[in-house]
Amino acid sequence: MKELSLHILDLVENALRAGARRVVISVREDSQRDLLEITIEDDGVGMDEETKRRALDPFFSTKGKKIGIGLPLVAQLSAQCGGHLEISSEKGRGTRVKVTFQKSHIDLPPLGNLPETLFVLLASHPEVEFVFSHEIDGRSWSFNSREIFEELGVKSLEGNSMLIASLRDWIAYQENLLREGKGSENYKH
Repeated sequence: MKELSLHILDLVENALRAGARRVVISVREDSQRDLLEITIEDDGVGMDEETKRRALDPFFSTKGKKIGIGLPLVAQLSAQCGGHLEISSEKGRGTRVKVTFQKSHIDLPPLGNLPETLFVLLASHPEVEFVFSHEIDGRSWSFNSREIFEELGVKSLEGNSMLIASLRDWIAYQENLLREGKGSENYKH
């Protein structure tokens, strides 16, 4: 995968396949510590010790396929970029995957189109509560999809092209503000 946002999408899809109804996505960039940290936390079925132990094995999958390369790929990328991957999970209580990278590492792929990734998740899984936060050197913005949908008075984006376009634009606008060092919006969660 050429962009970190695609790894985020893959990790969130793993959480959704594990039955998550709430997924917390956190991206934190710290220039002073030369750190980029991505955390995906869900309330899915979680993993037993054997599954957690084998989760980074590319020839192990719980999806009925012969291989499951998402986690091994991001773990390898993290190690290649001076970071590491941690998995915390408990059967029946969900999973937390935290991946770190050396932010200035020459092999670190770009974050990519994070707004599009978020938008795809919101539009394709309206039944799931997504809590997102992005912090860059102490500035941040965040949102909770359930609260946004409640405030808009909708349960789904399906069939509402105007709302879909507005949500996509709003996410991109907030990400641009953050990248430009302007504003700090937090939509409570």
